[in-house]
Amino acid sequence: MLTDRINTLSESITIAISTLAQELKAQGKDILSFSAGEPDFDTPQVIKDAAIKAINEGFTKYTAVDGIPTLKAAIANKLKRDNGLTYSPNQIITNNGAKHSLFNLFAATIQKGDEVIIPAPYWVTYPELVLYYGGTVVEIQTDDETAFKITPDQLKNALTAKTKMLVLTSPSNPTGSVYTKEELTAIGKVLEGTNVIVASDEMYEKLIYEGEFTSSAAVSEDMYKRTVTINGLSKSVAMTGWRFGYMAAHNTELIQATKKLQSQSTSNINSITQKAAIVGLNGDADADIEMMRKAFKERRDEAVKLFNAIDGLSVVKPDGAFYLFVNIKDVSNDSMEFCKDLLEKTGVAVIPGVGFGSEGYFRFSFATDIESIRAGIKRIESFVKELKA
Repeated sequence: MLTDRINTLSESITIAISTLAQELKAQGKDILSFSAGEPDFDTPQVIKDAAIKAINEGFTKYTAVDGIPTLKAAIANKLKRDNGLTYSPNQIITNNGAKHSLFNLFAATIQKGDEVIIPAPYWVTYPELVLYYGGTVVEIQTDDETAFKITPDQLKNALTAKTKMLVLTSPSNPTGSVYTKEELTAIGKVLEGTNVIVASDEMYEKLIYEGEFTSSAAVSEDMYKRTVTINGLSKSVAMTGWRFGYMAAHNTELIQATKKLQSQSTSNINSITQKAAIVGLNGDADADIEMMRKAFKERRDEAVKLFNAIDGLSVVKPDGAFYLFVNIKDVSNDSMEFCKDLLEKTGVAVIPGVGFGSEGYFRFSFATDIESIRAGIKRIESFVKELKA
């Protein structure tokens, strides 16, 4: 009954564990969940006010498939202001979250025989979409010693005549690692002379704690021409449920191809969200973004300190996002079993590293209050002590 294509897909492990934690909590069990990739803050009031205004003014009809002109102008202005990138309206499309952006991008570019290079650990959706469209996933493994970032030599060795795309994520989910301008420039040098597309997922751009953020497309003219920039407001402005993402690319043919696909699938994104997103993009919520960033930084520092004090665990301090990728190799070589037992015995929910393509770790989201973080890590410490006993 079902197609081979749909049977290639696996359920998102992050959503599955977050859902299980919610179900256990609803049953009255004492659950501390650090599994969700979602800010615990509310959407800023200025954005909610813009949405309410749009509703009251009757802005509830269909819009252009790729987004209303004022929204696309706001995206273009943001990319110019924050990233030094210049795009015209026909080089931009809005989508129902960045996951939808990726789905459309891969649909328009990946077919049987194409190879897609994905550094591991990776966001769980990347390889699933490649396989769904018949492509081949080529993983580049990274670890703590390189701060979970690929090297130019690793990329050079992974390239073949079949390479269609490189997926870059900075800041990273699940590690929080951030590529510097120099590192991105070196990656770009390796790609010169190829036709490889760079899919640059920059969703956590505003959550930087050390250094500065550099967009992949900004490091050279060659990278600008080959890069598809993917971003949104889910993480930076706590708009996960609003479903707003966008793509920008020099290649207008590619953007128009995704627009054609979207016209036959979802059509435009939510009209109310479009009006609200303009406010999130144009700087009116910057004070709220900075408040959240500072809170996340405080939580990061506390969580890193506590984890690195646990015998048997270690973690690299991330430069961005709101995740820690905790090394458990001294206590377990099976992250799925480790996380399952941890949830059953202590009520702490984290995501096994194997789901991100890297065994021997778990992902810990610090997008929750600091007291819960302390309590959760204390439970993890007790659990690890029992394992080592």
